[in-house]
Amino acid sequence: MQSAHDWKGTEAMTVDRDRGRWRYRTTAYYADGTSVRITGSAPRYEDTRQKALNMEREHCERMRTLLPGQEEPTQHTPITAPAEPPKPLVPTVQEFHGVYLDAERLGGKPSTIKNKACDFRNHIVPRLGDLRLDEVTYAVIEDFKIGLARTQSANTVHKVRLLSPKTIHNILVHVSDMLGVARKRGLIAAMPEIDWIKIPPQEFDFLDFEEAERLIAGAEGEWRTMMLVATRTGMRMGELLGLRWEDVDLSAGRINVRQSYVQGVFGLPKSGKSREIPLGDEVIEALRAHRHERGSFVFCDAGGNVLTAGRLAWPLKRALKRAGLREIGWHVCRHTFASHLAMRGVPLKAIQELLGHASIVTTMRYAHLAPHVARDAVRLLDRMRPPAVPPNPTANSAPSSSAPAIPARVAKDWRKSPDDAATN
Repeated sequence: MQSAHDWKGTEAMTVDRDRGRWRYRTTAYYADGTSVRITGSAPRYEDTRQKALNMEREHCERMRTLLPGQEEPTQHTPITAPAEPPKPLVPTVQEFHGVYLDAERLGGKPSTIKNKACDFRNHIVPRLGDLRLDEVTYAVIEDFKIGLARTQSANTVHKVRLLSPKTIHNILVHVSDMLGVARKRGLIAAMPEIDWIKIPPQEFDFLDFEEAERLIAGAEGEWRTMMLVATRTGMRMGELLGLRWEDVDLSAGRINVRQSYVQGVFGLPKSGKSREIPLGDEVIEALRAHRHERGSFVFCDAGGNVLTAGRLAWPLKRALKRAGLREIGWHVCRHTFASHLAMRGVPLKAIQELLGHASIVTTMRYAHLAPHVARDAVRLLDRMRPPAVPPNPTANSAPSSSAPAIPARVAKDWRKSPDDAATN
């Protein structure tokens, strides 16, 4: 059979359809003229007659470069590095913040998620929403922080007020948390550095012992019981609203804080766990007199429904006006409870457990609320001064046998008061 290169005017019939593929069969020649039979087939990705003819022609040309006994060089496919998997498309802040909030809803409190969503809607997305997550760099965050410092607060009532450092800090925390989730998902390689704003110590108000008594005396009806419980237990507003009779044990004199009602949703207390608060005799008697059958909540409306935060404002204002006190909020009752404990010398660890603080650092702000506590502590030094000893004219002479000798240990350690307890 003649080769495809040897045809003269008529194409050699060397290519045919065989078992569903175009194949060639022909005779080729080595460099010395020796004949050899060759075969092949077109690839599957280009299974055409013309492709089989082209492959036959190339095969014959390769054989002409060889001698009998020589092997045809193997056609190696060029070795290339394995292709890297395509990198995921980095979403923008606006696209990804919804994913972040959905993940936070799995274990976060509804009120916390609501506040985060509000910060993203009002501050983060308007300024950073069009940027990809990997474009949120240190410089971008610094410019974002400067812009927040110039933003007017939405809670302004009487005068223009800019966002507080604490609010800016909280917004930066949201951005940092979102970028942390993106890094764990493999969307960004690393997180940018953030220079956090130093938050000055928060100033808060509290009532002294006399003012607290005047507030309770100025309240009327069932509101007096609620204010008494607030100032003697330190419960948060949401915990007072969610308090049920099943959580009150008047026989044992205690309240088990198990739930909180915040922004229309019942949930765990802010610390995420329940706690127990012992009750004083005055609170126990007030709750016994307050016992009603309107519903399961201790403090409720006439229909037994849970109260809302808006309904608590005017009863407190009326009580403050009758008592002649400055205007305060319900949370001041919680500060008052903690302050009175600290002024009575209760250890801060016990105050932390009663308030339900997750960290003792939060409780430390009550350590110096009462100025006279520090003053009384300094006055204790007056009792530690050594007694005045009159000069002894016969100091160089031998001591009198009638005067008792001072022990050397006492004379050496005269700075220590005999009333002080031994230290461990």
